[in-house]
Amino acid sequence: MPSHQHIEHGAATLSFPAFWTWLQTHPNCILRAGTPEVVLYDDDDLHWHFAVEGDDTRVVQLIRGKTLVGEIVVAPGDITYVQGVASEAEDEYMFELISETESDRVAAYHVVLSHGYDAEATPTPGRAVH
Repeated sequence: MPSHQHIEHGAATLSFPAFWTWLQTHPNCILRAGTPEVVLYDDDDLHWHFAVEGDDTRVVQLIRGKTLVGEIVVAPGDITYVQGVASEAEDEYMFELISETESDRVAAYHVVLSHGYDAEATPTPGRAVH
């Protein structure tokens, strides 16, 4: 299987649109998400919600009941690519949303899931439960 379609142990690169579409089907698999300044951690009584606000804004929200605990606003235009790699911790897969300029490369956002990316997995309606 090509490394750009399946992330388990090695690093691989994805486009932001492909990653975002896939991520929305795996909210129950997110362990944490953040930026260099803030990290939101999952817990049993919390759930993740995704929103699209226009063409230039994606929102990742962490919610308890009907109360917003925290949110991360993502600017897709700033993301050059998404890099995924298995973490040193067992059952953790880090996806870094990379922003690049001519002089700098930074992980502007990150999302850690309980499993890797598999583009060949057949998407089903609704949310995946792992």
